Amino acid sequence: MAHTAQLHDSPNGAALKKNLERMVREYGKEEYLNIANISVSHIYNLKKKVSYLRSITSYQKTNKGKGKAIGQRCKPQPEGRPGYLRVDTAHQGDQERRKGVYHINTVDEITQWEVIGATEKISEEYLLPLLEKIIVSYPFRIVNFHSDNGSEYINQQVVEMLNKLLIKLTKGRPRHTNDNALIESKNGWVVRKWLGYSHISQEHAPRVNEFYFGCFQEYLNFHRPCAFPSEVIDHKGKIKKKYRYQDYQTPYEKLKSIADVGKYLKDGITLEMLDKIAKRYTDNEMAEKVQLARDKLFDKIVAA
Repeated sequence: MAHTAQLHDSPNGAALKKNLERMVREYGKEEYLNIANISVSHIYNLKKKVSYLRSITSYQKTNKGKGKAIGQRCKPQPEGRPGYLRVDTAHQGDQERRKGVYHINTVDEITQWEVIGATEKISEEYLLPLLEKIIVSYPFRIVNFHSDNGSEYINQQVVEMLNKLLIKLTKGRPRHTNDNALIESKNGWVVRKWLGYSHISQEHAPRVNEFYFGCFQEYLNFHRPCAFPSEVIDHKGKIKKKYRYQDYQTPYEKLKSIADVGKYLKDGITLEMLDKIAKRYTDNEMAEKVQLARDKLFDKIVAA
C-alpha cells in the first residue's frame, strides 16, 4: 500500500483503494489481492502507523483587460457529452524579477480528461501553437473552450484559432466563483502537487512539455482515478454533490461509460486503440515511469 501511495504522490484514501483494486481487476496482479480489500477508513488508520511511515520517503512541499466583448459570458451546458473544456493558467512564480513558466491546464468537464502544456510566455506567438497542440491531444472532438476573463484567452487571435477548429469560446460569469472550480482544483491537485510551487525559469518550458506530453498525460487519463460527483436533493429541496467511493473512475473509464461514445471520438480514434494504451502498463508501472521522468526533469532544471 505504501509503495502504491508513494508512486501516485499520496492520493486520498478512496483514490488509493481504487488503484489497489485496479491492480487486481484490470492487470491481474494477485499480490495486491489482500490489500485491495481494505476499507477506505482503514487506509487512513494504517497511514498513521510507524511501519507505514518508515516505508515511505518523506517530502516537503515548497512554499507558495479590458477589451472588446469577445466570447459569450455563460456557463457551458455539456449535458453529459464530452468536449467541453475548462481552461486556466498557473504561473510557476517569479524569482529576482525573472518570470517562471506558465502552465496551460485544460480539463474536460464531463470525463475530467486533462491535458497540460507549458509555455515561456502567454503572448500569441507562444500560446497559440500550444493551445492547438493541447486540443489535438484530446481523443474526442472539442466543442467548447471555457476560460475566465484573462486576456491571454479572451482576444481576437484565440477566437480566430478556435473558429478555425469550429470551437465555441465562452467565458466566466461575474459573481459565480464556482464556475471554474473543476479546473482550479486540478491546478492544485495535479500541477502544484506534481511540480510544486518553486520557481522554474521560462527557458525550461520545452523540458516541462517533454514531461507533460511524454508520459504524464497518459498517467493522468488512463491510470489516475478521479472523484465524480453524484447530485442528490436534500430535505430542503437543494441539490448537493456527493462524492461516493463507487463513483471514482479514471477519465478513460468515464469516457467509455458514455452512451454512444464512438460518435464523439475524433476520426481515426477508436476505443480499441485507447484500450491498448490503457493496458500496456499497470497503474503502478505508469506511475513509476512518471516519477522517474519527473526526477530527470528536476535534475535537468537544477543542473542548468
